[in-house]
Amino acid sequence: MTHAYNKTYLFHAANKFGNMMDYAVNDCNLDGDQYLHMFTVSGMAEQFEHGNPRVVAGMSGIEIAMETIRTVCGKPPAVASAEIDYRTAEYWGGWALAHYQWQTALSFSAILRFLPFADILIMYPTLHEADITKFYETANGIYAHRCPKTNLKRIREAAGLSQAKLAAEAEVSLRCVQMYEQRNKDINKAQAITLVKIAKVLGCSVEALVELV
Repeated sequence: MTHAYNKTYLFHAANKFGNMMDYAVNDCNLDGDQYLHMFTVSGMAEQFEHGNPRVVAGMSGIEIAMETIRTVCGKPPAVASAEIDYRTAEYWGGWALAHYQWQTALSFSAILRFLPFADILIMYPTLHEADITKFYETANGIYAHRCPKTNLKRIREAAGLSQAKLAAEAEVSLRCVQMYEQRNKDINKAQAITLVKIAKVLGCSVEALVELV
């Protein structure tokens, strides 16, 4: 799995994300999921998840939130705030979400479809002092429960293609498609050329085919 930026930047990126969420929720009085929807539609989420240095390294969490709100609402929030030096539940939720996005290489919008920020906050009392791998395990379990279909199957069905049609147009074997959809083979370990061919036919990114379990 290819990460958008080097792991050495992850600590600072996650800290920014935590500060961003704390500011948006506790200073600007926005609902966490409402703000994250703004974050995705503003284009800032895509820049963050692709490791744009201007966003990941060059802006503070509060500056990212201000730019997000300005882009969506037409003006920045009037609320000023300093970076916090303690962990609120919202800070931890953003921090954990940033780690998970980096770990899985999924888009924020894809993650939030099965794991809303409100559900992440519910995990705070039991997981905020645990190793981040515990959050990964919990989030992956939720994914498996809420998304029984593989991404490949879901996207293929949405495109209106049969397994045989996809296999023919992508020039891969029908058995290959079937095995990936049934999770009998790990699509994350597929050859890059295979994923590129399938993604091209389905009109999606390679990253959209990635599975968590």
